[in-house]
Amino acid sequence: MKRINDPYEVGEGVPSVEVFRRLRTDAGLSDKAPEAVAIALPNTWYGAILRHEGEPIGMGRIIGDGGTAFQIVDICVHPAHQGRGLGKRIMAALTEELERRAPATAYVSLIADGPARFLYEKFGFADTAGHDSIGMYRLMNGS
Repeated sequence: MKRINDPYEVGEGVPSVEVFRRLRTDAGLSDKAPEAVAIALPNTWYGAILRHEGEPIGMGRIIGDGGTAFQIVDICVHPAHQGRGLGKRIMAALTEELERRAPATAYVSLIADGPARFLYEKFGFADTAGHDSIGMYRLMNGS
């Protein structure tokens, strides 16, 4: 969606492997192996790309089984464009799609790093610890 006199636009889609990796690393997120990204991107349930004057500078994706479980991943905005509410626009696109297409009983999760939790709370996400749950993870390289 494009706003009048706004150089930013959030549209549906997933970036190429190269752009995905650049967007993550530019934003300070960990890099991912190109082979893994090539497998992952086509399995995106819904993706949003943030563009500045046509150039990709941010993104977000929803992955999941399409029915019972979804996860919001890869939310990032290039540091030169942060602090302008652009992460909020990416999240709005993702949550609008979930509200439009995901079943009412679906479980939607995400991992909130640092102050990003305040952004996610604006979209109805709550700390799992307050609901007798804890988030857990395992990296396949054993770290």
